Amino acid sequence: MNRSTLPPNRVSQILAAATHSRVLVIGDVMLDQFIWGSVARISPEAPVPVVDFQRESFMPGGAANVARNVAALAVKTELYGITGRDHAAAQLKALLAGQAIGCRGLIEDPARPTSLKTRIVAHKQQVVRIDREECRGLDRATQSRLVTAMKSSLTPADAVVVGDYGKGVISQELLDELKSLCRARGVWLSLDPKPVHHLDLARLSLITPNRKEAFELAGLNDDTRNENPLADASLMKTAARLLDTLRPALLLITLGELGMLLCQRGRQPVHIATVAQEVFDVSGAGDTVIATFTLAVAGGASPLEAAILSNHAAGIVVGKIGTATVTPEELLASFRKRS
Repeated sequence: MNRSTLPPNRVSQILAAATHSRVLVIGDVMLDQFIWGSVARISPEAPVPVVDFQRESFMPGGAANVARNVAALAVKTELYGITGRDHAAAQLKALLAGQAIGCRGLIEDPARPTSLKTRIVAHKQQVVRIDREECRGLDRATQSRLVTAMKSSLTPADAVVVGDYGKGVISQELLDELKSLCRARGVWLSLDPKPVHHLDLARLSLITPNRKEAFELAGLNDDTRNENPLADASLMKTAARLLDTLRPALLLITLGELGMLLCQRGRQPVHIATVAQEVFDVSGAGDTVIATFTLAVAGGASPLEAAILSNHAAGIVVGKIGTATVTPEELLASFRKRS
């Protein structure tokens, strides 16, 4: 198999099979606000650009963006997380409902604001980001409501994706409960780790750190670089350590412009070269990778096929501005160009 592409008919088979699956996403949900404008001058008050407002837009962010990426590929998707009881929560739920994402698992906490990230963009460049959020952990009652809501939906689910962005929803207790529930029901469990949030990530189905996160998780220094990841001694050592200590079924290390590295215990790592043509914005690309890989596995793809699919999906979204998704048509077109 060419390790950067698949036959388009195989891509169609996997995507079609995935539409019969059901994926649950749990984690830190956010609302992304984009303020679009142009810059023609510097402020006389301070050495900063003056952005002339043109328009604004809103998109689901964080774990909600993972759910959005799953749903964009026509897979039944349900989202679990915490919002405030505020205008941002109402906007987020309206956006999710418009994209056919189940929102019954969004629990309101009136003492907590909905995470809102405001990005000001001028001439396709992000000027500044403003975060309005609270990162404290959940109280026991709220966490219990969240677990109870998800537990009732797990039995008919094919996969669960954990979106941990270090905002307080994913705790060790919650993750341990998810591991136990998924293992008992034979449900695939994926997680994109945040090393600053120290959790025991042992024995998950899939973890998808980027290069920096992988080294932090392994506790090693990133002191070598090689254009060929398979010849990168430090990277190979890091992958081996993560496989040995965390024992995931699959480890997928994303490497930006160098593509990604697929690792399994007892097998040689596989390098999948990037297919991105233009890179405008990498925000949300990790969400696209974990969403596409997970639904591909649910659709019967092998680990290598799932990695290749998610690599193409990432190559598409980085060519778009803002957090973005991929349609089945775009994904198929990407493979047809290389067939």
